[in-house]
Amino acid sequence: MELRHIRYFLAVAEEGNFTRAARRLGIGQPPLSQQIRDLEREVGVQLFHRVPHGAELTPAGAVFRDRVAELPGAASAAAEAARRAARGEIGELRLGITGTAALNPVVPRLIRDFRAERPGLALHLTEANSLRLRDDLLEGRLDVAILRSSIGDPPELRFWPLADEALLAALPVATDPGTPRVALGDLAELPLILTPRDFGTSLHDAAVASILSMVSAGLGFSLLPESMRQFSVEGVVFRPLSDPETRVAISVAARRSGMTATVTAFVDKARQLGR
Repeated sequence: MELRHIRYFLAVAEEGNFTRAARRLGIGQPPLSQQIRDLEREVGVQLFHRVPHGAELTPAGAVFRDRVAELPGAASAAAEAARRAARGEIGELRLGITGTAALNPVVPRLIRDFRAERPGLALHLTEANSLRLRDDLLEGRLDVAILRSSIGDPPELRFWPLADEALLAALPVATDPGTPRVALGDLAELPLILTPRDFGTSLHDAAVASILSMVSAGLGFSLLPESMRQFSVEGVVFRPLSDPETRVAISVAARRSGMTATVTAFVDKARQLGR
């Protein structure tokens, strides 16, 4: 039994006439009659009474109609869903993101625009540092991530630049030279406050708050991405570096072996919005 048999059967049942049903289906009446006979033979019962004015459903035919009436529509809907999934329009996307990378305006714009274009897609967000996000990508727990790339990125992952931002010096107010820019050499006497090694090249909000608290207390200075200026902490000033400008990148990452239609669509949108 094929789907066309069901469509032909339903057309005859609705029209009550083989000639009108054949015209509606765009086929000849003899082939239609043959298809209905084939269906009746496969089902094992007579589905229609052939009467002078056309065709009437038998009691068995009426039951059969009630059971198969939704099949053509369901098959069409399933086919359309499969096509949409192949285009990355439905399904799910597991997206990892570093909390501080989200402070860059291009990141929320990317997520907002992608969701607007694919309202049928379930987007699951996970926040972690870049090292954890890389591990989750490699282990298949994430499909794609927005993170800060580094020299030690594994070859199993692909990276696409999304944005970059200047690295600023976060200084205690008491040591602020008062100039628009500062040179690293001028800060040589101050301790440099670094992030814990296991945080990688990324920062959690809590880590940023801890770093800025230490800077505010006069314990040293730190180097942070420009977007960290949004963390307003009393006693801390941000100054651009007068040395050759150092910039830190924000990238979209995915497994080379995990480039599904949905991941590809997200990467394409990121490349449209990227630098």
